[in-house]
Amino acid sequence: MSSSVPGSVPLPQSRHDLNTYWGRVKHCAEISDPTMLLNSSKDIETAKRMIWDYKNGVIPTMTPELWRAKRVLDSTLHPDTGETVFLPFRMSSCVLSNLVVTAGMLTPNLGTAGTLFWQIANQSLNVAINIENSNKSHPLTTREIATNYTMAVTASCSVALGLNSIVPKLKNIKPNTRLILGRLVPFAAVVSAGIANVFLMRSQELKKGIVVYDKEGKEVGTSKIAAWYAVGETAASRVINATPIMVIPPLILVRLQKSRLLKGKSKTVETLTNIGLIFVTSLAVLPFALAVFPQRETLHASRLEEKFHHLKDEKGNQITELEFNRGI
Repeated sequence: MSSSVPGSVPLPQSRHDLNTYWGRVKHCAEISDPTMLLNSSKDIETAKRMIWDYKNGVIPTMTPELWRAKRVLDSTLHPDTGETVFLPFRMSSCVLSNLVVTAGMLTPNLGTAGTLFWQIANQSLNVAINIENSNKSHPLTTREIATNYTMAVTASCSVALGLNSIVPKLKNIKPNTRLILGRLVPFAAVVSAGIANVFLMRSQELKKGIVVYDKEGKEVGTSKIAAWYAVGETAASRVINATPIMVIPPLILVRLQKSRLLKGKSKTVETLTNIGLIFVTSLAVLPFALAVFPQRETLHASRLEEKFHHLKDEKGNQITELEFNRGI
């Protein structure tokens, strides 16, 4: 993010009011915009120079060009390290990266092999996104990543296969209800495994704490309480994001399959319709899901460990609020 560029002049967090939900929605829509993927390495370096000029007093005020440069960096760089996030795992690539695996998971009548393949593919993508975008206070070792990945894949596959075997055996329910429940099995698997994935892949943050900062961006220590807020909110946002994407398209597809629009049509038409529904839903809901919790979270010092309750800044004033990067 642009906050990783050095300089003494504070950079506005956004052109929108991040203290309001609607302001965060508009901000998240900007950084998750797929067109941000079109920026080249040269565009990113140019944006860095422009933001550096502002933060070091060369440019006195924010201009439309500077806001554009900030948007480029916010959608490209990791807020802790300042490094470029690998392209498929940026928030601006979220819709496109998830499109294929989501369409695969929501394909009707997958069977055991298909269910296993797409659940593994989905968790592999989630692990990669978690690693690339998590708070970098305590990076995981390769062994920890492998262990947590295995546990997340096991959780998702167990839920998916377990529910797939249970739903057909349910009695005293209408065939249409059974059909709908079957289409919602991937949602249950994704939600349960998604929560486990976040907590597993960021377990070191919970054990050791994450870095917290004062309002000026100065590091003041690490907090386990802040880590629980960060990881918990990230897990909740995954559920919020997955719910409409994994629920709305399959329910609409069930209805379309019974209408003249899809009834009797080829498997190709049905698949393309499914992908289109997922794509449109993802584009529409992603900013709203990301905006539920602020990316740069602020907590009153009294809500953290006692060591933060009486901190003072360089001028001797008590520090009442502390910030941390929630991660994505």
